[in-house]
Amino acid sequence: MNSDIDDEFQVFMASRWPSLLRTAYLLTGSHHDAEDLSQIALARAYAKWNHVRHSDDMAAYVRQIMIHAHADRFRRRTVREWFTPSLPETPVADQTTHVDRRSALMDALGRLPDRQRSAVVLCYFEDMTHAQVAAALGTRTRTVSSQISRGLAKLREDGILGAASERPAPASAGLQCPVPQKGTIQ
Repeated sequence: MNSDIDDEFQVFMASRWPSLLRTAYLLTGSHHDAEDLSQIALARAYAKWNHVRHSDDMAAYVRQIMIHAHADRFRRRTVREWFTPSLPETPVADQTTHVDRRSALMDALGRLPDRQRSAVVLCYFEDMTHAQVAAALGTRTRTVSSQISRGLAKLREDGILGAASERPAPASAGLQCPVPQKGTIQ
């Protein structure tokens, strides 16, 4: 690629890196895996940069590349843990409520099936509409609505969303996902 295109990609990458990294972290639950996933997505985007830069929404294009790369990771998953006869020292939990709540949210998100987790993350953390989530996941808006509804129900069961009275209102297909109320997903 020529210098102008490289500069254009570099500007795009610098501006989108925090958002990509945040979404990747929410999808993977690990800072290391999130950085790897973000880098993989940007490397694939660079290889297809002429297609990406001429798309209607470059950020959505790269986010979809990242979602596909995340799905590929599950298909090729290998055991990365090593079993040992003794457990390491147990870490001391952070005493702040914010960190504990975030940890509980990440654990609860990690227990959701991949499609539900992706739909909830894209809807509530990326502020995407159901139609945008459906396009990113390659499915229908009704399926997205169902996946989000089931994901939120599981998060409620885990106590992450609080009482049923604090539950976010359901979103209609094509509309923005509801903004969670205070004390819900954050």
